[in-house]
Amino acid sequence: MKKLKLLAVLIVFLAVRFQITGQDYSKLNDQEGLKGISSETGIDKPVTIEVVYDNIVKDERFQADWGYSIYIEGLDKEILFDTGTKPQIFESNFRKTGIDAGKIDFLVISHEHGDHTGGIPVFVTMKKDIPVLIPESFSESFKKRMTDLELDPLLVSDPARICEHLYTSGEFEYQIPEQALVLDTRKGLVVMTGCSHPGIVRMLEEIKSTFKKDIYMVFGGFHLMDKSESEMNEIIAGIKALGVVKCGATHCTGEKQIRMFRDSFGGDYIELGAGNTIILN
Repeated sequence: MKKLKLLAVLIVFLAVRFQITGQDYSKLNDQEGLKGISSETGIDKPVTIEVVYDNIVKDERFQADWGYSIYIEGLDKEILFDTGTKPQIFESNFRKTGIDAGKIDFLVISHEHGDHTGGIPVFVTMKKDIPVLIPESFSESFKKRMTDLELDPLLVSDPARICEHLYTSGEFEYQIPEQALVLDTRKGLVVMTGCSHPGIVRMLEEIKSTFKKDIYMVFGGFHLMDKSESEMNEIIAGIKALGVVKCGATHCTGEKQIRMFRDSFGGDYIELGAGNTIILN
């Protein structure tokens, strides 16, 4: 009898442990799409990027706050990339864009920090039951929270196609797991980052090598607030050495550092800010 009781306790323990730490989530694994990328491939119609959440504003109807979120439309799927920090600001800014949440096919989260995930609880009041693409190394508690919010975690490990012309960079190995988005255009790759914790130059180097195509543009948060002028000169030179033509820096990049990017890229600098629209073609 004691053995049966011990066995029953063990079974319950293992069941609970599996539920907490071992749930079997789906993985994004469409790597075949990368093989078709070449200098001849890319979007055949304009793709629009709406800046929903940012530290600065471009349109005075929007509210600035520490965090980041963009919306991508014009592909065969519509994508929300990150959700900012404060749910009420995310919702207010989101509604001012006029975006129809019902049309969003994927939520993509760059990394597991509150200034990129804070708006998720209010997002699911507008749209749920869709995949949320997250790096595989995100915490189990975050993954479980997504299922509790009626989102379907889709784990990202390697670079893979999300929809036609749009890819995840794959998870970068770093103390803070992170992914970026990569859009294939005929002018070159357009890389969209959340915070670039693994290092923006390293990320671009790996993307260029993996996708085997030049990078035309990069924009997003670069996490360079603590970098000195000499370090910034080296980073900017590294980005330009990779052949990047256009650049836009925001969010966690740092004010002085953003000015240096703006001065260095001149007419090829991309302004961001909540309420702004970027059209890629």
